Amino acid sequence: MEYSTKLNSKTFKEKSSLVQDLIENATFILETLGIPISDLSSRRLERMAMSFLAVGDIKNNDDFSTAKHAGDKRSLKTREIIAYINKNFEEDMSPGSYDDIRRKDLRLLILGGIAVQTSPNSARNDSTRGYALSTFHAELLQDFTKEKRDVWAKNAKEKLGDVELVSKKLDTSRQVQIVPVKLPDGTNLEFSNGKHNDLQKAIIEEFLPRYGYGAEVLYVGDTADKFLHLNKAKLSELNFFELSHGELPDVIAYSESKNWLYLIEAVHSSGPISEIRLSELKALSKKCVAGIVYVTAFLDKQTFRKFSIDIAWETEVWIAENPDHLIHLNGDKFMGPYTED
Repeated sequence: MEYSTKLNSKTFKEKSSLVQDLIENATFILETLGIPISDLSSRRLERMAMSFLAVGDIKNNDDFSTAKHAGDKRSLKTREIIAYINKNFEEDMSPGSYDDIRRKDLRLLILGGIAVQTSPNSARNDSTRGYALSTFHAELLQDFTKEKRDVWAKNAKEKLGDVELVSKKLDTSRQVQIVPVKLPDGTNLEFSNGKHNDLQKAIIEEFLPRYGYGAEVLYVGDTADKFLHLNKAKLSELNFFELSHGELPDVIAYSESKNWLYLIEAVHSSGPISEIRLSELKALSKKCVAGIVYVTAFLDKQTFRKFSIDIAWETEVWIAENPDHLIHLNGDKFMGPYTED
């Protein structure tokens, strides 16, 4: 692959030739080690390569032979990775983007076993969690040189032997476990397989087109990725509560024409909008400048019946198997936000 055609972001083009060359070599190494790079944007590929270099303490092409790893007690937290990248690779990343490092830039490296968590028992959102190169993959780098990188790639693949590469893992996973979802704006997402995500797909593709008044999906999580899709800027503009709070509903959508914000819980086995949950959501969204519509969604009537006694008044219920109907738990009007007066 000609990496100069893949690495073509504005930030990459503005870097010095030495840094560009180092990132291109890192990209070549990652593809050899089984990272599927063809589906990544130029900027995402660039950031992943720089994160890879950072955790291995590789500042230039001579450092591949002395790449540091977990066995060397090497461990960088996400904010330290950003600081390393800014210092060595002519970047100006915001320290606030540390969560992108964890969720996006390191994700494939960890899945492929190239990067490892140095405190695997810590909470997933623990900002002190550290990362390092695996000892095995760091040792593979010792013989790498740009001049003989094709020979190195052949030898590395032989040493990898029966190791299942992440590219193969993802191909298998996509064949069996991926649920494709299209947002109202045309954005394509991939949910992991499961009843809960089947319901979220129905909410996005069936409920919102019927009752969303052109609503844009601002947030939706996945059982494998809590922040699969997130429009943080728009939620902030609406004065919605801090997303780090940990109490997000399953789907959040906004209708500009109505100025309504839909807070939707997808209930397969737990979690309807009960009186307690409603009170929590009202408190967390009390400064929101949009009217709030609270919706509990179910796949079928049987599941709805299990939870019907717990659902709060002044909320809406939608059942995917009967998509053209709503249940309004209000008594005074049809769907819309409620006021206290």
